[in-house]
Amino acid sequence: MSEVERSGREEVWIEKYRPQTLSDVVGHETIVERLQSYVDRNDLSHMLFAGPAGTGKTTSATAIARELYGDDWQEHFLELNASDERGIDVVRDRIKSFARTSFGGVDYRIIFLDEADALTSDAQSALRRTMEQFSNNVRFIMSCNYSSQIIDPIQSRCAVFRFSPLGDEAVEAEIRHIADEEGIELTDDGVDALVYAAGGDMRKAINGLQAASVSGDVVDEEAVFAITSTARPEVIQGMVQDAIDGDFTAARSQLDDLITDEGIAGGDIIDQLHRSIWEFDVPDEQAVRILDRVGETDYRITEGANERIQLEAMLASLSLDD
Repeated sequence: MSEVERSGREEVWIEKYRPQTLSDVVGHETIVERLQSYVDRNDLSHMLFAGPAGTGKTTSATAIARELYGDDWQEHFLELNASDERGIDVVRDRIKSFARTSFGGVDYRIIFLDEADALTSDAQSALRRTMEQFSNNVRFIMSCNYSSQIIDPIQSRCAVFRFSPLGDEAVEAEIRHIADEEGIELTDDGVDALVYAAGGDMRKAINGLQAASVSGDVVDEEAVFAITSTARPEVIQGMVQDAIDGDFTAARSQLDDLITDEGIAGGDIIDQLHRSIWEFDVPDEQAVRILDRVGETDYRITEGANERIQLEAMLASLSLDD
């Protein structure tokens, strides 16, 4: 590999291929159309972008700033991550300082608050008052995974845009495009594996493609599952099917392989299981019971319970079903 090729591979692809304009944002045509109408009128409202990671929330916010402000967009765009700066001070100090700073040639500036659902209630209350105080010269764009964690007074002041997980077609088209641009040989089963591992998260798909491309000249299914620490769907299904069939020992052995040998986190196993439930050959009533147990296990793990114990208990309960 030449030095030029090596330096290209070392660049972070999620930034290299990040859409620069709203028209480049894929998978959310209705949202893009609404946002473009705001930009065309140069009349932004406060906005709340809600949805899972890797679906285009941050990209859409920066694309709006680029289209409004051109090459000077970074002078009029403040990005803060609320998960890093959770306290009320970030609202009182950094946001107010930026909002009060003089500027010329633009009607308003943009403050982008990423992961706003991580803000404390006090910080959100302070943010609400700041939104009112500087509404003449600042527009807020907030992103969050769960809009239910945003207090109602803020939601009522924002136009809400809900970003759903990206469709498989959009993810596939983008990773094929990047593979062509980078000169990577990408097999069809490698594409399917990347799409599955991403689960609608474009950032995860692109990172997976870049990581897998470093390990060899061909990106195939084996390389993708190895580099993304994702279990093959048939392994997840086989583990649960063994439990359903009453063979707890076999199911537990497969779970041990996933956690110990492959190093897959319990939360990721739960996520993959949730996506596979309706592919099991069981009556709908039993599928609902499985879903109920998956939800209970996920809650307990989220609350801090031991992952292995909870997953084993879930498999044991499935083995005891009639």
